Amino acid sequence: MKKQLSLLLAAGMTASLLAGCGGGASSTASESTASESTASSAAATGEAASGSDLSADITMWTYPIGQFGDAETVDGIISKFQETHPGINVTVEYLDYTNGDDQVTAAIEAGTTPDIVMEGPERLVSNWGAKGKMLDLSDLWTDEATADISAVSESVVSACKGADGNYYEYPLCMTTHTMAINKEMFEEAGALQYINEDGTWTTENFEKALQALKDNGVDTTMIVYCGGQGGDQGTRALVNNLYSGQFTNADHTAYTTDSEQNKKALQQLLDWSNEGLISYDAAAQASDELQLFANGTIAMTLCWNASNQAQYASSVSFTPMAVAFPSDDGVPELCGGIWGFGIFNNGDDTKAAASKEFIKFLCDDPTQGPESVRLTGFFPVRSSFGDVYTGTEDEERMAQFSSFMQYLGDYYPVTGGWAEQRTAWWNMLQQIFTGTSVDEAVATYTTTSNDALAAAAA
Repeated sequence: MKKQLSLLLAAGMTASLLAGCGGGASSTASESTASESTASSAAATGEAASGSDLSADITMWTYPIGQFGDAETVDGIISKFQETHPGINVTVEYLDYTNGDDQVTAAIEAGTTPDIVMEGPERLVSNWGAKGKMLDLSDLWTDEATADISAVSESVVSACKGADGNYYEYPLCMTTHTMAINKEMFEEAGALQYINEDGTWTTENFEKALQALKDNGVDTTMIVYCGGQGGDQGTRALVNNLYSGQFTNADHTAYTTDSEQNKKALQQLLDWSNEGLISYDAAAQASDELQLFANGTIAMTLCWNASNQAQYASSVSFTPMAVAFPSDDGVPELCGGIWGFGIFNNGDDTKAAASKEFIKFLCDDPTQGPESVRLTGFFPVRSSFGDVYTGTEDEERMAQFSSFMQYLGDYYPVTGGWAEQRTAWWNMLQQIFTGTSVDEAVATYTTTSNDALAAAAA
């Protein structure tokens, strides 16, 4: 049964984020130096510092989430913060989605983790938080903040909370991930008729569109990419939507790719590939697939969102049109992304307090908060922020993506063993497209993933 999340979003609710699609900025460091006299004065008095009186050197590592991957932009934010917190120095390191997780793992093992890290619940909560590496941020989740975020989505609140009841993430923004098509290519092939005006379409009409594209001479309609985990939310969403499958059970205690609906979808993709309607690439990740789409080589991409649209829009020679993933009943359940901040437990109360001040400035400040959201290229998790793009040059562009927020499905990336299942997922796709039966490949994937989940819960 389809489960559709009803969101109380304001109407209408760049950039290098591929949302886990494998792209991002290289690792560099940027530092803003605060007034040393304030720090010296606080130390001389011997008084306990708090809020704007805090004096500390803190570090933040951030994945390439929109313009939070741009050093000049982040330096500007830090400068604004230091106008009211001159004793807090913030040093930033920029991660990417190719090596970022390895860098964090190495830092954990070496005891050199940063104070703040910016990413999503699948890392902050179900990985590092579950392993006892993160601080509980429940004090940031005031009644007012919780009510404000709950008004947009209860899923955001639950995703930021660990199984132990502690909050390991304080969220800033969210989005849904979609597909995108080359509108002109679809029009020329007469395939646009198979997509509804609201961007939804059925599995039956998706197949008709594939056939129309091929009949019109399109060599490659789309690619099932599985050269790594980059952009795997696209292939997951395609499989789960085709026949209304679910990725996990409702309480996220088991991976359910071995359901009949999901196996039917995987078999359908294999059949379409064998018929020449779609293609398969064992070496490609989403960053490669996106570039092929931007080049006009393929007719559609499985890895699209507002931030990607902003990144590629100026470089393409066609109109990229965001569409939902096709579903047998025409009602999609889209994968979502939530991004925010966590604090590593480094045993320094002063640095932790300073880190919380910076996070509150980024997320709660009535001026900086909405601006922080705009810099990500996504949508606010707070109802009080309303439409942060009204009156901006991005207002029309973002409106097309806000309409898909009503289709946000279950936020399952908080399931235990997440990192292990991501590897098992693309391995499973490779096996299916190189001769292993769907039943056998899915059984291997499900066993591997659920064993990892059990180990994480032990």
